Amino acid sequence: MRILILIIGMGIVTYIPRMLPAVLIGKVKFNKNIEKFLSLIPYTAMAALIFPGVLSVDEGNLSIGLIGAFVAIILSWIKMPIILVVIGAIVADMAVYMIM
Repeated sequence: MRILILIIGMGIVTYIPRMLPAVLIGKVKFNKNIEKFLSLIPYTAMAALIFPGVLSVDEGNLSIGLIGAFVAIILSWIKMPIILVVIGAIVADMAVYMIM
């Protein structure tokens, strides 16, 4: 019973900080600069998660990851669907890996 109470308490403690911004953000009005900043946070977080992987694809050959990232950037720039961006980067990495 004590473990169940502990689990429920931990769930409440982690839920409240996640729920409050979602509830309160609709009631607060931000200026356009702050809204633009907030809209870019997911992209920044995604880039921060992906970039270390780009540099560590192959320990001995940094160019493989960089070429894959470059292909992904180009495909994203021309507004390809995300699945094609991912597949394009993978194919580019495989081609470079097979050549080297």
